[in-house]
This record gives sequence, structure tokens and C-alpha cells, in this order.
Amino acid sequence: MDIQEIEVTINKNGKVEIHMKGFKGDECIIVTKELEQALGGEVDVRELLAEYFEEKNDQNITDQLNLNL
Repeated sequence: MDIQEIEVTINKNGKVEIHMKGFKGDECIIVTKELEQALGGEVDVRELLAEYFEEKNDQNITDQLNLNL
């Protein structure tokens, strides 16, 4: 299994940046949705990196299906 990392940065003006590593496809959007809601802000810019366009492996799909049951 690949290592997945989430880095949250809050600058002096209160602007929040969330950087994700190791997430494939829409996993990053699913995971950050709860963080975005908890922080109570709106998304100004969402930059999709190359990992977003990579296919998920079968294990990640199985894990996601099990969570949705």
C-alpha cells in the first residue's frame, strides 16, 4: 500500500492550504471534503495534480466499497 499524506497549512491571514500525496483519483476530494467542512471555509482554488488522473489499485477500490456498505 502506498503512503498517503495530508499536509494542512494555515497562514497568518487564516488562508488554509491542503496538500495531498499518495491519493489516486477522486480519493483526495472525498478525504478533503470533511476537512473543508470542519474548517468552515469555501474552496477558492482546487489544483488537481498528476496523481488525481492515475488509476486506483484494486485494494483501494475494495477498501472504498467496504466503507460504503
